[in-house]
Amino acid sequence: MTPTLYGIANCDTIKKARKWLERNDVNYVFHDYKKSGVTTDMLTDWALELGDWEPLLNRRGTTFKNLPDVAKENINENIALALMVENPSMIKRPVLAWDGGVMVGFKSTDYEAALL
Repeated sequence: MTPTLYGIANCDTIKKARKWLERNDVNYVFHDYKKSGVTTDMLTDWALELGDWEPLLNRRGTTFKNLPDVAKENINENIALALMVENPSMIKRPVLAWDGGVMVGFKSTDYEAALL
């Protein structure tokens, strides 16, 4: 299966990941979830693969920071998944999915270990 890189096209970290994949001749599919969306099922599958939903939630981004404090304090998996579907910028980037699993974030050493 060809790896799929999920994210937002203009994200700097996505750009770094894409350059790494291209430099290393890794064929991949790019899924811009701002344009193509993301589903609860996708997020649930990733969370199961990762063992938790927390690594998917970008708590440092503006969208999360702009939530009311009560929403941030009472967040659980169902709320987080719904927020990420509604606001894909709340998903940490990139998410890389391939036959061997799912990875969140970009570290060249992790990509090398997983894909080469």
